[in-house]
Amino acid sequence: MNTKEQELQILLVEDNPADAEMTMDALRLGRQVNQVQWVKDGAEALELLLGRGDESAAAARRLRLVLLDLRLPRVDGLDVLRALRADERTRRLPVVVLTSSHEEVDVVRAYDLGANSYLVKPVESEAFMAAMVELGLYWMLLNKAPGDTK
Repeated sequence: MNTKEQELQILLVEDNPADAEMTMDALRLGRQVNQVQWVKDGAEALELLLGRGDESAAAARRLRLVLLDLRLPRVDGLDVLRALRADERTRRLPVVVLTSSHEEVDVVRAYDLGANSYLVKPVESEAFMAAMVELGLYWMLLNKAPGDTK
C-alpha cells in the first residue's frame, strides 16, 4: 500500500463553499486529519465512492469518515446515504450527517438509513470550529472501525 493510501481521510460532501472551507480548516486545526477531500454534490460523492474502476475502490478503502450534508444538488444526502449503505464496499463506512436541519423527520430518516451520527451545524463560527475539532478527534483517533489495526 502506498503512502497516499495509508493517510487517514475524510470525504466532505458539502455544496456551500464557505461551510466547506470552515469545516476543512477546523479539521486541520485539530491536527487529527491528514487529508480531507471535498466534493460539492451527492452525485460527485457517489461517483467517487461507488463508481466503476480501481480509483473508486481505492477511495472507499482509504476513507475513515464521510461528513454528509443533507441538502445537496443533483443527489440529496439521504439518497447518498441510502446508496452507501446498500453497497458492500461502503456499508460500514462511518457517515456523520452534518447539516443545518433541525427537523426531526430528517434526524429519524438519517438514522433509519444508517447514519452513525447526526450533527446540526452550530451557527456561530467559534462553536462550529470547536465542534469540528472534537468531531475529528473522536472519529479519527478514538473510534474503532472495522479493519483498524490500531
